[in-house]
Amino acid sequence: MNIESLREYCLSKPGVEESFPFGPETLVFKVAGKIFLLTGLDSEDLRFNVKCDPEKAIELREEFSCVLPGFHMNKKHWNTIVVDGSVSNELLKEWITHSYELVLHPKKK
Repeated sequence: MNIESLREYCLSKPGVEESFPFGPETLVFKVAGKIFLLTGLDSEDLRFNVKCDPEKAIELREEFSCVLPGFHMNKKHWNTIVVDGSVSNELLKEWITHSYELVLHPKKK
């Protein structure tokens, strides 16, 4: 996955908007006015932050070396994914979809 395919996949989801609320180097994708993915455009390697169920976030970090606690985010609810080729594009898309769905349909407390 590269930045173009990441952008294309995010924008293929219903109701998604892209913006640069944090400046020209951070691309943000929102659904229902809330962020579900953001990525820096100024680094050599592609990495992005996605929202994640807290228990699943820990499991993914333990299982995959490319999954880190969310950089500059609430580490309980966000993961940073380093796109280093160690996982398939299908799995990356699964994590993006999970984030999208969590934001679009938050659990009621």
